[in-house]
Amino acid sequence: MLIRLADLCYRRRRVVVVVWLAALLGAFALAGAFGGELKQDYLQPGSESKAAADTLARSFPQKSGDTIQVVVHSDSGVSSPDVTAQAEAIFAEVATEKHVVGVASPFAADGARQISADGTTAYAEVALDKTHSDFTIQEAKDLVEPILASANDTLQVEVGGQVALVSQTASVGTEGIGLIAAVIILLLVFGSAVAMGLPLLTALFGLGTALMLGEVLRRVVDVPEWAPPTAAMVALGVGIDYALLIVTRFRSSLAEGQEPRRATLNAIATAGRAVVFAGLVVIVSMLGILLVGQAALDGFAFTVSLAVLITMAASLTLLPAMLGFAGRNIERLHVPFAGKGARSYDASRWHRWSRFIQRRPWIAAVGALGVLLALAAPFLGIRFGFPDAQNDPPAFTTHKAYDLLAEGFGPGFSAPLLLTVQGASGEDLLSKGDVLGNKLAEVPGVAQVSPASINEAGDTAVLSLVATTSPQDQATEDLVDILRDTAVPEAIEGTDLTVDVGGMTAVNLDITRGVADRLPLFFGGVLLVSFLLLMLVFRSVVVPLKAVVMNLLASAAAFGVLTLAVSGGPLGDLVGIPERTPVPILLPIGIFAILFGLSMDYEVFLISRIKEEYDKHGDNALAVADGLAQSARVITAGAAVMVSVFLSFVLGQDVFGKMFGIGLASAVLIDATIVRMVLVPATMELLGDRNWWLPGWLDRLLPHVHAEGHDVFDDELEVPDSIDREPPVPAGAGA
Repeated sequence: MLIRLADLCYRRRRVVVVVWLAALLGAFALAGAFGGELKQDYLQPGSESKAAADTLARSFPQKSGDTIQVVVHSDSGVSSPDVTAQAEAIFAEVATEKHVVGVASPFAADGARQISADGTTAYAEVALDKTHSDFTIQEAKDLVEPILASANDTLQVEVGGQVALVSQTASVGTEGIGLIAAVIILLLVFGSAVAMGLPLLTALFGLGTALMLGEVLRRVVDVPEWAPPTAAMVALGVGIDYALLIVTRFRSSLAEGQEPRRATLNAIATAGRAVVFAGLVVIVSMLGILLVGQAALDGFAFTVSLAVLITMAASLTLLPAMLGFAGRNIERLHVPFAGKGARSYDASRWHRWSRFIQRRPWIAAVGALGVLLALAAPFLGIRFGFPDAQNDPPAFTTHKAYDLLAEGFGPGFSAPLLLTVQGASGEDLLSKGDVLGNKLAEVPGVAQVSPASINEAGDTAVLSLVATTSPQDQATEDLVDILRDTAVPEAIEGTDLTVDVGGMTAVNLDITRGVADRLPLFFGGVLLVSFLLLMLVFRSVVVPLKAVVMNLLASAAAFGVLTLAVSGGPLGDLVGIPERTPVPILLPIGIFAILFGLSMDYEVFLISRIKEEYDKHGDNALAVADGLAQSARVITAGAAVMVSVFLSFVLGQDVFGKMFGIGLASAVLIDATIVRMVLVPATMELLGDRNWWLPGWLDRLLPHVHAEGHDVFDDELEVPDSIDREPPVPAGAGA
């Protein structure tokens, strides 16, 4: 069926291109008409912090939106008449801004707590009518930038909070940088502008269509703000990778003397089959995230899966059509000093490398394993948590606001714990809430507890509790446990009060623990399904088992590199993370799912070529050497594209994006070099024919599915249209 589809797309190439253009324009139209909003709910189902958040949303709707802090600082003191007048004018102006529902001034009757002990720093708490994820970048800028512009030589003004962070975000992403790097790499690999353009054009068509349909997907599932750019990076990488594999096989067939139509069908029948299976493995890996039970991660998984599916479809339909237009002209527009046309694999450096590995398999295997374990070692010291304002770039107003608040009020002031109190009503609830606050203020590690405030219905009170330590400090997490396990139960003993401890620190702690509890299910599910798929395709127990183990090693090594990057050392300075920073537990899950899918891509590309050679002559040693020699160039080229695309994350300012980029780039680099080019061929050489062992009963039970495919037979070719009747080309032409 795949060959018939490719043949149809080749012979009806004009129609196919028009259909894809229509699909792209239609996707834009659908996104404009039915596109949804970005939403992210990180609350852990069943957790105490979620219960507190739900109570706030229900009983204190005015507190369900985000807040920002307008921080003012003057060395001469904020209580001087001139400074006070300037600050009050700023607060009054903020109160008139769109989306602002309330401003608690430090100069109000009950605002003394909002002025630091030394009198040099004060802040106003600004309540908003929606959360930061609902703000566009421009809306956030319209709110924050006028506040910052009100500063002068005597008064420093900064803004803290997530909305302020959104305002600091660049409106132009770094995808363009990754795209430029991909162009350069493809030019160096192919040495032809025409050959370079085909994978790029295919990937862009798929990417554009996928991103627009992804906006429609937001109507169905909650999609976090970081999912679309991540999906764009992944789709761009895999789209170029898949097209690169097919174009490379097409050029090889042309060099062997085949006419373009047959070369196209051979490329799809062999490389195209590998693309189908590799893409399905990526999608399965991403959908494995659903086992984690996090709503925000579900939207991320669906967004990336949709992008991969559409770019895979473009590689199997649009690319054959464009190969029909290019034909033998694919080697035209040669780039000086760059790669030349396709040539015999046995004359390449990769052929010599494969023979080198075969002569020293034990040294190669042990050496590669040692490097992977050394890279993975730092992962043992990783600390999961969530970055906050102190991890923002020093030039950001959020970082400056954090420093002022930490210096004036204490490091825990930037993220207070919020306690919801229910079980009484009216003055009785208010009184009991204040008694509870007084008792909790005596708990070691508590800096202060605000007076209880009660909602209009009189059935819910809320307390704000500030820790003496920063939100990232282990002592703050311990304080949350103490409050929940002992301090609060003891304080409300003998009453009918119900108290839930929430706030961002508690939310982050609950997410980390809730996700950690489901990690075995996630890892086990992805590994099991991938093992079964590989066993089905390669009809071997050993090959998929090795693939699973090696992918785990590559993941651990990548996480080790990430741990080094966030530990405040030289690597952190290089990538813009100079201070020790916790890693959100959601990030390794996303990295593992993407890496596992992409590494399976390379596994399929390599093993399918080895299996193809093995099926020809049954010689494992020769199959390993020749399969590596024939696939190494496309794997390394694809990995170079991936690494450059993912490293463009690092050029952004967001620390979360930097972590993602470092993790993915190092993962792909490690997998495509140490694992695929050294460890896999070395272990396959050592195991010999045992690589392909499959119990007889299982062989009879499994259906026959082949990722490696075969060259197109004569009886599979229909008589081509007259426009496709082309004379054969001598072997090596265009090389």
